[in-house]
Amino acid sequence: MVHSFRAAVAEARSHENLYFAALLSEDRIEKVLGAAIALWQGWIYTPAVTVWVFLSQCLSPDHSCRDAVAQLIAWRVACGLKPCSAETGAYCTARNSLSEEGIHELVGDTGKQVEEEAPETWLWHGRKVRVVDGSTITMPDTEANQATYPQMKSQKPGCGFPIARILVIFSLSVGTVLEAAIGKYKGKQTGETAMFRGLYPVLAEGDVVLADRYFSGWCDLALLWERGVDIVVRKNQLRKTDFRRGKRLGKGDHQVFWSRTPRPEWMSTDQYAELPEELKLREVQILVAQKGMRTRSLVVVTTLLDAKEYPPEEIALLYRRRWQAELNLKSIKVILQMDHLRCKTPERVHNEFYMHLVGYNLIRGVMAAAAFQSGKSPWEISFKGALQTLTHFLPILLVNTPTEAWCDALLTAVATHVVGDRPDRFEPRRRKRRPKPYKLLQKHRSLYTTQDEKSS
Repeated sequence: MVHSFRAAVAEARSHENLYFAALLSEDRIEKVLGAAIALWQGWIYTPAVTVWVFLSQCLSPDHSCRDAVAQLIAWRVACGLKPCSAETGAYCTARNSLSEEGIHELVGDTGKQVEEEAPETWLWHGRKVRVVDGSTITMPDTEANQATYPQMKSQKPGCGFPIARILVIFSLSVGTVLEAAIGKYKGKQTGETAMFRGLYPVLAEGDVVLADRYFSGWCDLALLWERGVDIVVRKNQLRKTDFRRGKRLGKGDHQVFWSRTPRPEWMSTDQYAELPEELKLREVQILVAQKGMRTRSLVVVTTLLDAKEYPPEEIALLYRRRWQAELNLKSIKVILQMDHLRCKTPERVHNEFYMHLVGYNLIRGVMAAAAFQSGKSPWEISFKGALQTLTHFLPILLVNTPTEAWCDALLTAVATHVVGDRPDRFEPRRRKRRPKPYKLLQKHRSLYTTQDEKSS
């Protein structure tokens, strides 16, 4: 893992490529873009340079096209090249030529590479665990965005933002995104479970899916079971639990049979007929003794039936690690500022969404290399600390410092910033800083007059 990172840095330095080439090589970019490269028009903004500048824009606190182009100009001048124009038109044109399929493929490519290079000791019982979770993002209030991703119906026109639902599958061992989807927030087949079914191809036989109770429906469990994929989910609150029934495996641990539920509308008759009449499942009760937790007891449902190989304590610890998906989404939405995208058309929004995930995976790759070198686990290292360190190290990639020294300094600095361990800490959901006392927008901004402002 560390060796491949050093090799990538050395390759980028030898070709004097833009500094993001140390994390994502030109060959990998051209491979996923495929035939689209033959039609590319551009001298400075080649496909690789366009992707690298796009990455710098997504990972920059500024997030503007002007800032991204300014970084490119600074790099060209530092390399002794003629500076390009500071106008953003050429960059935006080149960025719009990037295919959505290619950038989407880059997400899975970068995420899987980190996991494949990781040591087996980072796996859970030698199994690859996929954590599934969803969230929402907003985007600029334009007609095109509103047509594809309508705002909440309770909001008046001009007072809200187009909203989209996203679903992400993370690797538990290294935290990278393996697959993701974006869709409408409301409407038929727009829920997280429906989006997850569209991502089943990324799951392989022997994988373990870790998710919350939203994914505990009988048909969803059966479909995963058919693919040879095990699942660990919290039991839905509407299902009753009686540990006096079934095959007792221990206190608060038993095997039960769940009968097939009626066919849902989204499932075809033929597909429903292929499902088994009942599922053999295991229910495990988890008691939460840690202070500050709202939940004191919960029941986890799993297809991992062997209580000796997977004791209740291990199941409990695994389900607790589901919280890492929440932290990963926070890193993407808050630290990388993906909670509100900036593109004004749906097609560009999709590319911006997937490019954020590519940048996230590249940072996770550096974190994994730093963890491996320092003997730590990837989830112990601070994502924000890694981003801050990379922000200052990458622009000086072409200085005369030897590659070994540059890599050692970078990985050591990244591994130094660990996530705080605060057991039993209670965090009330209260804010100390008061917001500005401005009134909310009640109609479209263009409809307001100076008289309205005076009367308020």
